[in-house]
Amino acid sequence: MRFNRILLSSTLVVVALVIQVSVLARLQLPGAVPDLVLLTVLALALVYGHTGGALIGFGAGLLTDLAPPADHAAGRYALVLCVIGYLAGLAKPETGRLRSASGPLVVVVSSAIGSTLLYAGVGALVGDDAARHVGLGGLLFTAALYDLLLAPFTIPLIIALARRAENDPLGETGANAKAADVSSGWLSSGTGLSIGNQRGSGLRMKAAKARMARAGRIKGVKRL
Repeated sequence: MRFNRILLSSTLVVVALVIQVSVLARLQLPGAVPDLVLLTVLALALVYGHTGGALIGFGAGLLTDLAPPADHAAGRYALVLCVIGYLAGLAKPETGRLRSASGPLVVVVSSAIGSTLLYAGVGALVGDDAARHVGLGGLLFTAALYDLLLAPFTIPLIIALARRAENDPLGETGANAKAADVSSGWLSSGTGLSIGNQRGSGLRMKAAKARMARAGRIKGVKRL
């Protein structure tokens, strides 16, 4: 991952974790807690793809495991978010542009339910049966509902920030950077770039021919 991606992802994950622990977890809502960290991972995975989504998910999950009040084994949520980030990254559009909001919303609902089930399943393997006492059905419903309500206010903003970071002039330059820019998927085909290069080359050749013609006329006058 490039430096600007790492910096932006780390900042967004830390901010989301602080808001989730200090604000959302204290709302005492029935059922699950709105998972802002999960939404951040999903948004970044939709921009960076499955590899970036897996790496970001693992790091975000590990921070969540270590953040107080941690009441479970470290690495449990890291595994969950790593898998969810990878799967969400597979839904990244080939052109880098989201054609509608229905796709991300389906990803949010599926990820909220999948992460809850996977977290409960990993907990059952290590002897944590807290999900049985809380009620898994209500937990799944509230997790999907809260994340779905929070998604329109977070995912578009995070995607816009990630795409803007891809246009960072301090990052990769030239055609490779433009082709890698997910916010300019139409450039990846090379059509726009080739037309621009051809036009630029044509203008430079015309200018060179004009200078040679003027030089020839001046030399002819001098010979006379």
